Amino acid sequence: MPTTHLDQALAEEFADKAEAIHALKVSDAGFRTLLEQNHDLWKQIQQIQKGIAPADDAVLEDLEKRRLALLDQIGTRLR
Repeated sequence: MPTTHLDQALAEEFADKAEAIHALKVSDAGFRTLLEQNHDLWKQIQQIQKGIAPADDAVLEDLEKRRLALLDQIGTRLR
């Protein structure tokens, strides 16, 4: 998975964990899967928020909750 601005966003979210994110992304397939799932959800959320993909508020809220749960899992792995 190439470095993207989403990686930078994660680095900002997990301020001092940029090196750990990169190291786990390279060495841990499970962590990489979490990042990929996070990225997929992020793309879906962005498309809805920009009006590219129509969806009602409940769908957007569900996607955002799922992404927050993934971010919690990522944060746990970074401790």
